[in-house]
Amino acid sequence: MSNWITLALTLVIQAMVSMALLTLPVMAPVVAHDMQVSPALVGLYVSMTYGGAMFASLMGGSAVNRLGAIRVSQWGLILCAAGLLLCAVPWFPAMGLGAVLIGLGYGPITPASSHLLTRTTPKHQMSLVFSLKQTGVPLGSLLAGAVVPTMLLMLSWHSSLAAVAAVCLLCAAVSQPLRGALDQDRQPDLQIRWGSWITPIRLVLAHRSLTTMAACSFMFSMVQLSLTTYLVTFLHDDLAYGLVAAGLALSATQLGGMVGRIAWGYVADRWLGAQRMLLVLASLMSAGALATATLTVDTPQVVIIVILVAFGASAIGWNGVYLAEVARRAPEGMASVATGGTLAFTFSGVVIGPPIFGALSTLFGTYRAGFVGLMVVASVCGIVLYGSRRKAAVAAI
Repeated sequence: MSNWITLALTLVIQAMVSMALLTLPVMAPVVAHDMQVSPALVGLYVSMTYGGAMFASLMGGSAVNRLGAIRVSQWGLILCAAGLLLCAVPWFPAMGLGAVLIGLGYGPITPASSHLLTRTTPKHQMSLVFSLKQTGVPLGSLLAGAVVPTMLLMLSWHSSLAAVAAVCLLCAAVSQPLRGALDQDRQPDLQIRWGSWITPIRLVLAHRSLTTMAACSFMFSMVQLSLTTYLVTFLHDDLAYGLVAAGLALSATQLGGMVGRIAWGYVADRWLGAQRMLLVLASLMSAGALATATLTVDTPQVVIIVILVAFGASAIGWNGVYLAEVARRAPEGMASVATGGTLAFTFSGVVIGPPIFGALSTLFGTYRAGFVGLMVVASVCGIVLYGSRRKAAVAAI
């Protein structure tokens, strides 16, 4: 089967689970008002989803080897749909369980796609192809930012969640005809043990290059998910944007991330290499977070959009370069396991990032404080990457 068909399928699946995860944060102001709670609690939802995603990503490599990457992806879509339906129930225990189910569905998608793409992609194109696939994350977020607020004008927030769940189920059904061709390498007799979750972490910690990528993704994910989780609420509460306008601004930010993922993958393959490219992105994230923190209600809208698009290009655009480097550095046949291991660190950053952002914003009474915190995180990541490059250069002498 053509590697471009594989790329297209994995991109669509990634977009749908990303949209599923971000649907509730986009409608957070409406849901919070209806349930009479603070919108800042959306950070707790994000932590619960990525707690589930962390566990699922660690088990993802073993599940892919036994069931096949397409079957694992289908189960991921089904779990996301079930989670969305539970989140539509205005009762906190049900919403909490729904958040965990969405995370369990989201977590194994990237290990599954890495398994498929590693089999079909030439090594000299890996950064670009993985970046193209990872545009599914900002594409899903773009769809959430553009479609969900519009749906809320016609439907209740409960019905809107159910509608997104229905599309996830449709995507799972559409992928079924391709399973026979793409899951030929599955091992049905392979035993999956609960202890399998530690194997990916051991693999990552045993290889310095993988450890560096894991640490980098831990900090970058704090920046990315804090931005996408709180941007609509920041624009709505601090800058007096309407919900639809704030959602469109989020879509513009995600569009910047989509373009960035493709551009950074191309630049990394052709000129800079992965680690140097990630160092540049850390610098851009730090500048973008600081610029966002300075925005006020008097800032011209065009300036706000330009800043957010540039911020999104770096904060949302790093993943493809990182995942391609993980797959490239992984031992032969271990791409999905290595990806699952590094994603555990990625999701750890997501679990703690948005709550810290929310806590800082609550403490100082403005979401600008959270963006200053993101600037610090991105700067620390840049220092780690710079130190890693210096150690590698000294070792090579």
